[in-house]
Amino acid sequence: MDGVLLLDLLDVAISTGVSLPRALSAVGAAVGGAQGQELARGGSALLLGASWQSAWAGSDLTDLVEALGPSWSTGTAPGPALRGRADQRRRDRRTRSRTAAGALGVQLVLPLGLCFLPAFVLLGLVPMLLSLAGDLVG
Repeated sequence: MDGVLLLDLLDVAISTGVSLPRALSAVGAAVGGAQGQELARGGSALLLGASWQSAWAGSDLTDLVEALGPSWSTGTAPGPALRGRADQRRRDRRTRSRTAAGALGVQLVLPLGLCFLPAFVLLGLVPMLLSLAGDLVG
């Protein structure tokens, strides 16, 4: 599942007023798959009293763990951290897309030129040259 969507889902779950471990378990159950199992396992470990680092040991959900770590240890609201991380990921994705689109435009110039130049010569210049040659000869 997309990391940005996962951050948004967790933000919505937390904004309903449930605790962070319960929100992690609920989103994990809803998401399913490997990421869902990691979320549910982390939420369960936190409910059982595990430390933040041990609950997420070996986890691939680095964005989520980094965004929620300060909230868990200091007690601050996790919503702004989740929204900020999701917004940053969206900006990064947009930047990569624009860069790739710009590079694609540059890379397509040569193939398009090689395809259109012969057509332009055959359909535009050759008839004009034949017409001029006919006028000069005849």
